[in-house]
Amino acid sequence: MKKLILLSLLVLSISTFSAEITGKVIGVTDGDTVTVSDDMDQGKFRIRLDKIDAPEKKQAFGNKSKQYLSGLIFGKKVSVRFKAVDRYGRILGVIYLDGTEINLLMVQNGYAWHYSYFDQTQSYIEAEKQAKSEKKGLWQDPNPINPYQFRQQNKKR
Repeated sequence: MKKLILLSLLVLSISTFSAEITGKVIGVTDGDTVTVSDDMDQGKFRIRLDKIDAPEKKQAFGNKSKQYLSGLIFGKKVSVRFKAVDRYGRILGVIYLDGTEINLLMVQNGYAWHYSYFDQTQSYIEAEKQAKSEKKGLWQDPNPINPYQFRQQNKKR
């Protein structure tokens, strides 16, 4: 109940402002979803990394993306800046570790696509172009399939 009240207050307060959670990463679900234990009250929050879309678990590089993200932040204290909650109740946030923007790092190293369907941040656009041209991570695949398209194809089946 305490978590629900806190999350409700956060959502109400972020309609025009951004909010921040600081805590330890206690779980990595995949390359774009983690669980953070908040320092203030030890509440647990599911965080969906904003601006990126990592390969699904059943896609090429799905497990590598999860492993890379886990290697970067699992067990570490991070800050999460966010403005919204998605329809699944996950916080849509940008994760920072010692000032480094982890979401952007995932794109720069080829472990996630820039989620251009919902975001037009120039640094992410450039990071994806660079990773693609250097064939980093998932861009080594001769025919990478965007996770959004992968999900759409699997819905039709």
